[in-house]
Amino acid sequence: MASSYTVGDSSERFVRELVESGRYASASEVMRDGLRLMEEREQVRAAKLEALRQDIREGLDSGPVEPHDMAAIKAEARAPRRRRNEDAARG
Repeated sequence: MASSYTVGDSSERFVRELVESGRYASASEVMRDGLRLMEEREQVRAAKLEALRQDIREGLDSGPVEPHDMAAIKAEARAPRRRRNEDAARG
């Protein structure tokens, strides 16, 4: 099923340059390759969007937010380094 589309002058020039360079055998090949790349990009975009939606669902399903004691979280994260420093000071 052949179709005909109009592209701007700069796109037409680009397609012609690709064919003349020998990279593609025809303008149709250029268009097919371009459409294939767009399809791949859309598939990646759709997969990322679905992953984001899944993350949102998981977040909503995880229940209400609980308050956290940031000072305690920081102290717990710093504890291993503090122990290493104390061990090194002892010697």
